[in-house]
Amino acid sequence: MLTVGVDIGGTKIAAGVVEEDGSLLEHTQHPTDPTDPAAIEAAVTAAVTELRERHEIGAVGVAAAGYVSPLRDAMVFAPNISWRDYPLRDRLATGIDLPIVVENDANAAGWAEFRFGAGEAISSMVMLTVGTGLGGAVIHDGRLLRGAFGAAGEFGHMEMVPNGHYCGCGQEGCWEMYASGRALTRAARAAAVAQPDRIGALVEAAGGPDQAIEGRHVTAAAQAGDPLAKELFAELGGWLGKGIADLVAVVDPELAVVGGGVVDAGDLLMEPARQAFRRHLTARGFRGELRIEVAEMGNEAGIIGAADLARR
Repeated sequence: MLTVGVDIGGTKIAAGVVEEDGSLLEHTQHPTDPTDPAAIEAAVTAAVTELRERHEIGAVGVAAAGYVSPLRDAMVFAPNISWRDYPLRDRLATGIDLPIVVENDANAAGWAEFRFGAGEAISSMVMLTVGTGLGGAVIHDGRLLRGAFGAAGEFGHMEMVPNGHYCGCGQEGCWEMYASGRALTRAARAAAVAQPDRIGALVEAAGGPDQAIEGRHVTAAAQAGDPLAKELFAELGGWLGKGIADLVAVVDPELAVVGGGVVDAGDLLMEPARQAFRRHLTARGFRGELRIEVAEMGNEAGIIGAADLARR
C-alpha cells in the first residue's frame, strides 16, 4: 500500500508518496504561514490532493514539531505554530477522506532511520535531531516509545545546566541551549565579541558583521579549517556526547543516530561527541557500548517515517 507522509515546517510543508520499502516515489512542497493554522491545513490538503491525482493512496501520516496526543490525533502544544490542544486530524479530515495519523516530527524521523536507515539492523536506538533546536525519539524492542501522554523523546528539554541559558520552553539550562544550531550561533556571536582577533573567517563566511553569523557560516568556516570554528564545533560536540551518556543511563540503546542540519559538519561534530560520550559513560569498559552514527535518511526522514507509521 502506498501512503503519503507530510512534514509540517515553519515556512513550508513537504509531502511525498512512500512505498512499503521506504522509497520516495514523488515529492512536493507548499509554502505556509506558521501564524495561520487554516493556511497550513489548506496546504496539507492541497499537497495530498495533488499526489492522489497520480497515485492510489491508503493513508496519510502527518509529522509536526510539538507534543502530540496519545491517540495521535491532535497537537497538544507546538512551539512554532499556534496549536494548543488543536484537533489537527479532525480538521484535516474535512478535506482528506483517508485515515490520518499525526506524529511528532522527531519521532517520525527516528522511525524512518530505524526502519530504513542507520538503525535498520538493530532493535533499540535513540534518534537526535540537531537543528535549530534538539529533538529526539526512542525505539525500544522494535517499537516507538511514545510515553503515557504521547510526549516521550523530548530530550532537548532535559535540564543540562542549572540556571543556565533561558530556553523558549520557559525553563533554563535545557540541553538544546547547548547542543543545537541555536547554541552554535550564540556561541559564535559571543566569540566574536570576546575574541575579535579570531573571527575573520566567520565574518567572511557570513558576508557581514559579527551579528550576522549563523550556524551554517560556522560550518563553512570549520570545513575550511578555521581554528575558532573547529573549537566551536568541539564544544557543541562535547555537550552532545555528555547528553547521550545521560540517555544511555536511562534507555541503554544499541545505537544513537544523529541527524539534522548541524551534522553537515561531519566528524568536526561527531568525533568530539564520541569522545565526550566515552568520558561521561558510567562503568565504561564493563558494559556494552552503543555506537553513535550519522543519520542516513536526510531531509526526507520525516516524510518517510510519517508515511510508514500511517501504514502500520
